[in-house]
Amino acid sequence: PIPCVPWQSQTSGQYQRRVHGLLPAKQFDDVLVYLESIKTYYYNDDGFNYNFGIAQAQTGRYKEAEGTLNLVQKEMYRNDYCYLSHLARSCIMNGRPWEAWELYLKMESNSDSFNLLILIANDCYKVGAFYYAAKAFDVLERLDPSPEYWDGKHAR
Repeated sequence: PIPCVPWQSQTSGQYQRRVHGLLPAKQFDDVLVYLESIKTYYYNDDGFNYNFGIAQAQTGRYKEAEGTLNLVQKEMYRNDYCYLSHLARSCIMNGRPWEAWELYLKMESNSDSFNLLILIANDCYKVGAFYYAAKAFDVLERLDPSPEYWDGKHAR
């Protein structure tokens, strides 16, 4: 599970409290019911789209998640690991692993970029995007010479 930042909008207090309580409990299907009912009112709200996109991705609605996450404009959200990891996973699951790879290339080298590489490597391997899986496992192996990464790079 990937931790997420709760929606910080000051409007629609009843919905905000309900969603705020459901996100940490990882009740993403329930979150979607609430967010779907108010999305027309918050189409341009970055906090709303951040959480809506993450809830969509967590429930396997990757096409919708990618579209919603791409509506987010604020750098504060767009540079957040939770945002990047869900967007990368959505791109991979939507058949565009190169876009996930580009997200990684734009990151600074730190623990978040390492974790995103692990996600890219494993998700690409799962969906048969072996070129990008091998690229990610290769970088991981250079950063941490683990037999697990070597095996991943060689599809074992």
